[in-house]
Amino acid sequence: METKLAYQSLEKIEADAVAVVLFENEPAPTELKFASSWLEELRASGEFSGKSDELAVLHQPQGIKAKRFVAVGGGTKENFDLRRATATAVRALKQKGVKKLAWWLNGGDPEAVAEGAIIGNFEPDQYKTANQGKSLEEFCAIAATNGREFDRAFERGCILAEAQNFTRSLVNEPANRLTPLILADRAKAMAREAGLEFEMLDQDRMRQLGMGSLLGVAQGSAEPPALIIVRYKPETAPKTSDHLGLVGKGVTFDTGGVSIKPADGMEKMKYDMAGGAAVLGAMKAIAKLKPDIAVTAFVPAVENMVGGKAQRPGDIVKSLNGKTVEVLNTDAEGRLILIDAITYAQRQGCTHLVDAATLTGAIVVALGHVNAGAFTNNEALLGKVMAAARSEGEKIWHMPLDDEYKDLLKSAFADLSNIGGRWGGAVSAAWFLREFVGDTPWVHLDIAGTAWLDDAKPYMAKGPTGICVRTFTKLALNW
Repeated sequence: METKLAYQSLEKIEADAVAVVLFENEPAPTELKFASSWLEELRASGEFSGKSDELAVLHQPQGIKAKRFVAVGGGTKENFDLRRATATAVRALKQKGVKKLAWWLNGGDPEAVAEGAIIGNFEPDQYKTANQGKSLEEFCAIAATNGREFDRAFERGCILAEAQNFTRSLVNEPANRLTPLILADRAKAMAREAGLEFEMLDQDRMRQLGMGSLLGVAQGSAEPPALIIVRYKPETAPKTSDHLGLVGKGVTFDTGGVSIKPADGMEKMKYDMAGGAAVLGAMKAIAKLKPDIAVTAFVPAVENMVGGKAQRPGDIVKSLNGKTVEVLNTDAEGRLILIDAITYAQRQGCTHLVDAATLTGAIVVALGHVNAGAFTNNEALLGKVMAAARSEGEKIWHMPLDDEYKDLLKSAFADLSNIGGRWGGAVSAAWFLREFVGDTPWVHLDIAGTAWLDDAKPYMAKGPTGICVRTFTKLALNW
């Protein structure tokens, strides 16, 4: 889809449709006088009230060149989400045969509009041979007055959304087409194209270093593991000595291992690498937007499989930082690969760490599919992450890490166990990671409930969401 920003009046827009946001209990802008009587009739009949996700289409409107005029419900101004409104319009109108859609900004944020359009146009149908979803050919945001800030904001929105869709395309890949080494190849190709540094630690190198925790998870699979590393360095000397490390869980398929998962829904465990895909997508955007801070991404990539060599409940592994872990449940594997990646990130000079992982079903019980859970040992870093998330419309909720939860991880046979029992599972998982973080400022994002949509929404297709890409990118840009 071609995306562009143009400066012209509403009446002169030539497109299959021009869309405009209207709010609940708010009068229509005076520029829409050509549709005022139609809008009054719709509101009076209740057919269109301006609520979120509502659309109404006027064909062959008089007074403008566009073939259709589309009223898009924005809800109340206090809770308005411009990305959602734009994506909703794109998804609805492309199914009605609209190929060229114009969006009247009317003072709206061009960055959010670009993001909404590109994210809304994504379909996870690359493996369908017929009946593929319809797609827009052109999206044009229309502003009345010219300005460099508008141009930059629109371009930034396009970069962020395309990076998010890159992540979504990775997450949507089935496990037979995205093994750990293939994920590494995709990361390498992205890094080469973006001008980033790429490195991969293979199984032998990880064994030499002593990554027993990561390798214990990988040993049941015929597919070898990889630790993917992608580095961004500012072109000029940065103003800060801070070094941001982004760590993403990269389990390309998770059977649960010997502690095997139920068959129902296991096919979705291809998305257990959504955290890893998110940090790679963020690096793709960071390479183009060039923040003034060094950023390095680390993706421990493995398959968690059942086999004759698979890790067993009761096994004890030694992590990269020297601590031993009793593996009570092989399905609590994400934390086992993350701790070795976190330790390696620290050894690579990262001064601040943020990780994203589809880590626990417990976070879904706690927060449902609306918010990701955030855990931290540093309120200042959490504040930066939360501010970046709010600016990008990604919902994150601060969860506790009180000292009392640490006791859940006690083991009689090793330094700690990899699970903490039934209660507070998301918290004990985060505490497990914290045990290996030390004093390094760190935020953990449990995205198990928000990385995948089981059903399509008006504003997003079923499947991967790409959460955290925009938050991570803005975190670096705002540093």
